[in-house]
Amino acid sequence: MKRPKPVKPANRLSSTPPPPSRHSPSLSRASSRTIKISLQSTSPPARLKTRKALAPHFSAPPGEANKNLPSLNGFLASPDFEWTPLNVERSELSLPLTLLTGQTFRWKQTGPSQFTGVVKSHLFSLKQLDNDVGYFLHFSRTNSLVAEKALIDYLNLKISTKEMWAGFVEADSRFAALAPHVAGIRVLRQDPLECLFQFICSSNNNIGRITKMVDHLSSFGSPLGSVGGFDFYEFPSLEELAHVSEERLRNAGFGYRARYIAGTVKALLSKPGGGVEWLSSLRKLELQEATASLCTLPGIGPKVAACVALFSLDQNQAVPVDTHVWQIATRYFLPELEGAKLTSKLCQRVSEAFVSKFGKYAGWAQTVLFVSELPMQQALLPSDLYCKKKSPQRKSSHKKAEG
Repeated sequence: MKRPKPVKPANRLSSTPPPPSRHSPSLSRASSRTIKISLQSTSPPARLKTRKALAPHFSAPPGEANKNLPSLNGFLASPDFEWTPLNVERSELSLPLTLLTGQTFRWKQTGPSQFTGVVKSHLFSLKQLDNDVGYFLHFSRTNSLVAEKALIDYLNLKISTKEMWAGFVEADSRFAALAPHVAGIRVLRQDPLECLFQFICSSNNNIGRITKMVDHLSSFGSPLGSVGGFDFYEFPSLEELAHVSEERLRNAGFGYRARYIAGTVKALLSKPGGGVEWLSSLRKLELQEATASLCTLPGIGPKVAACVALFSLDQNQAVPVDTHVWQIATRYFLPELEGAKLTSKLCQRVSEAFVSKFGKYAGWAQTVLFVSELPMQQALLPSDLYCKKKSPQRKSSHKKAEG
């Protein structure tokens, strides 16, 4: 299928910006930045052929400011850039419902219906168009073809949700009612190392604070550039993380998670063949074996293991169970368990209930139902679908690896 001609945005990129800061500030409330993000923009999406999109201000990484051609140091896109269409319908990919709802914590909203983030060593902006998604590559340490392949893999676009969702709608009345209002939610295929450390930060935490922790951790990687006032970094390697002490993370506000991060770095570095290779090898295992292997790492419990398995290890039937998912399960699938205390045994029962109802892509169905329960999304649902029960607190007074 021939792609339509992309549209050139009206403004230009800055060619001589200052380099981004190497390290981000601590996680104290005084120094943190408050960002308001809406799940659905009230502005009309740009038309691919007739409307020009506004480009965010871009600053190149150090040493790359005036390089517009491929080089040994990387590929920096020309200031006269275009939105390149991915040819993916909105029903297959909604950017705000996929990138800002707890699967990953590394994307920033840099304009109306526009989001910027890092995929491996590539810095992208994505734009929700009329019935497509466009991308712009700000910077890559390789080339544009490798970067596009990495983006398609990250967005998991080889898996179509059309038939999958049709099966979910047939299997569950609640899903059928929600489907028209949450179309485009999909499960990402993230880098396992990056995903693992993001979800270590998620233990007994909330999305806003997790994002600040992940931003700080990412700042120990190589800078890729600045877009819309945000600095972006390649996620640090194990070797780079090994130079970050537990004390330094505690001083930055990570609390008890600092010990788990430092311990996991050490454990992965000791793996035969390397920690990155060990994590990637878990994609070839059955779900139970993969999650059991993850649980051998410091601070990793069943919930975090299930999140990492689902969002980075191709374990599409993995169902992370926390208090939110527990409420969903007891409200719609297992009402006889309402009021019971959530235990490891009951977590397993909830997972089995999801798999029994939704099959091999149960993790995708759980993700849709989870996102539908988020306060920002609930406010956009029709009143008959809005759950008025009080949302459970993510925080816990027990400083332990809950999962």
